[in-house]
Amino acid sequence: MSAVSLAASLQSCSIFTQACRSSSFPLKRGSKSFVISGRRLSRSSISSLSVYAVLAKEETLTEEEEGKPTFNFKEYMVQKGNSVNRALDAAVFLREPLKIHEAMRYSLMAGGKRVRPVLCIAACELVGGNESMAMPAACAVEMIHTMSLIHDDLPCMDNDDLRRGKPTNHKVFGEDVAVLAGDALLAFAFEHVAVSTIGVAPPRIVRAIGELAKSIGSEGLVAGQVVDINSEGAADAGLQQLEFIHLHKTAALLEAAVVLGAILGGGSNEEVEKLRNFARYIGLLFQVVDDILDVTKSSNELGKTAGKDLVADKVTYPKLMGIEKSREFAQKLNRDAQDQLSGFDPEKAAPLIALANYIAYRQN
Repeated sequence: MSAVSLAASLQSCSIFTQACRSSSFPLKRGSKSFVISGRRLSRSSISSLSVYAVLAKEETLTEEEEGKPTFNFKEYMVQKGNSVNRALDAAVFLREPLKIHEAMRYSLMAGGKRVRPVLCIAACELVGGNESMAMPAACAVEMIHTMSLIHDDLPCMDNDDLRRGKPTNHKVFGEDVAVLAGDALLAFAFEHVAVSTIGVAPPRIVRAIGELAKSIGSEGLVAGQVVDINSEGAADAGLQQLEFIHLHKTAALLEAAVVLGAILGGGSNEEVEKLRNFARYIGLLFQVVDDILDVTKSSNELGKTAGKDLVADKVTYPKLMGIEKSREFAQKLNRDAQDQLSGFDPEKAAPLIALANYIAYRQN
């Protein structure tokens, strides 16, 4: 698959041939339309879907067609988020040695939007599964995400003092314990999927574990982190390198969340691949928005240190493209992501559509 430059009028998203784990990354457009708050957007097979939510602004905007019920995204996120929090609390409980489990729980239970576990559950339900089938995997993804945040905040990495409005793990427990807390969360994530998943055929559980491992290894999250570190201050870092970083550092785990849910829910290979493409788009979208927020919001608004990418001289989308072009690109990624959900039941796809919009329009 050939790479297409992002700089070419933002017509399509380039993908590194060597980096992609799927054989295709469609960029199709549908002919039908979808009305949201008076605007008509191109969409395929989801014109009747009644959903548009921006949780970050603490308001839910919906488009209602005659006879079509609205989807309450805030209610859905609160319900699923509470379920995830209860499951995490039960899985990682205080026990000896107390200090390491306190450190694990400090970051794991520090709040957060729980986007990844909810994506996992929503994908599972979309293909016919249920919440209980996906919950261990959803929790595992959140454990790994938390590990990545703990390690990312360390002085040897991004050297950050604030995360989710609280002092970072190493500021509270010390660098040594913070490293071990992240390691423990990573190890337990795989154990949790393996021993706690119920109602799913063993081959699907093994397949899900393989997907999760690949997403965070030397060709996944770690690859993105390494290239990100090496790109600091690099004068020749361009859009292709930036995209590689974020497709791996950020999008890979979001992709894993969605793909795990689809596999465990019994999705066909075709359904799994369509959802994989959806997840790659929203994964890149998440980081584009993150880059924009880093230079447009305060630390208080973000709950983490604002402007740290600028200080570290990191390559970002606003740095390479400007803020307005970055916003246009984010809108395009959102449209492309939602195009991947054509052919699915619109009502069951509503949570994923809403999550894509939430990621696109979040304010922190």
